[in-house]
Amino acid sequence: MKFVLSSSFCPLHELRELAIAADESGWEAMSFSDHVVNPEALSHDYPYTDDGSRRWEPFTDWPDPWVMIGALAAVTERLKFTNNIFVLPMRNPFLVAKAISTAAIISDNRVIPAIGVGWSKDEFGLLQQDFHTRGKRTDEILEILPLLWTGKMVSYQGTFYQFEPLEMNPAPSVLPPIWVGGISKAAMRRAARCDGWVSDLQTSAEIIDCIAFIKQCREDAGLGDQPFSVMATPSDAFTPDGYKHLEDHGVTHILTQPWPFYHGNTADPAKKRDGVLRYAEDIIQQMGG
Repeated sequence: MKFVLSSSFCPLHELRELAIAADESGWEAMSFSDHVVNPEALSHDYPYTDDGSRRWEPFTDWPDPWVMIGALAAVTERLKFTNNIFVLPMRNPFLVAKAISTAAIISDNRVIPAIGVGWSKDEFGLLQQDFHTRGKRTDEILEILPLLWTGKMVSYQGTFYQFEPLEMNPAPSVLPPIWVGGISKAAMRRAARCDGWVSDLQTSAEIIDCIAFIKQCREDAGLGDQPFSVMATPSDAFTPDGYKHLEDHGVTHILTQPWPFYHGNTADPAKKRDGVLRYAEDIIQQMGG
């Protein structure tokens, strides 16, 4: 089992020291959430809470993940970087491809883009991207990215995106694996065609059910014997035994913030760093990380 440090809701100025601590203590990766803006009022409910309220407070920091990853790659040696989640169809695919490939090169191939289709109609509108076609556009972008990352002369003719032969360089020496987040059937089918799946905050039983569905999709597509990653955030597993149960059912990575286990919902950067180090000793080392 591998462990991923969630940076969600952390002030930007804390991330450097947290990344260094994670890098030095055996964490596999660090993850970044994604919003471009946070509207004061939403035109619709937030879909991931029962009452429609957002999980964060106004004025929470949301740094650009690829700029942040480039900066943190310069002060770490082995730590990988991923997302939970990067909203792919909210952006121009060429700019996304350029940002991710540059981060991959700077980090010596330590990036794992983890994408989703997003939920915020307001942000899509502000960025002038169509919300209602986001799923189908995501499918096309997932075909376009590996083409552009080859560094070769490539072309593409899709329903939403078309381009004549062109090349994008510099190109990464290894194609970044792509994980897909989401708990809808469409999202899990999309993940099954890629290299990994990212859960939401779910019970262990719910995560295991999702994995079974994805596994069947991969077998149906002839991909059942290919490596596949699962990054999970269980709401009811916090011990090596709980994590081992999930590992036995296909979970490869646990996404967590460790300091609440030791210091509660602290805002103290020193206590957050202490939580990163203590969790590595108490849990990651026990799990063979």
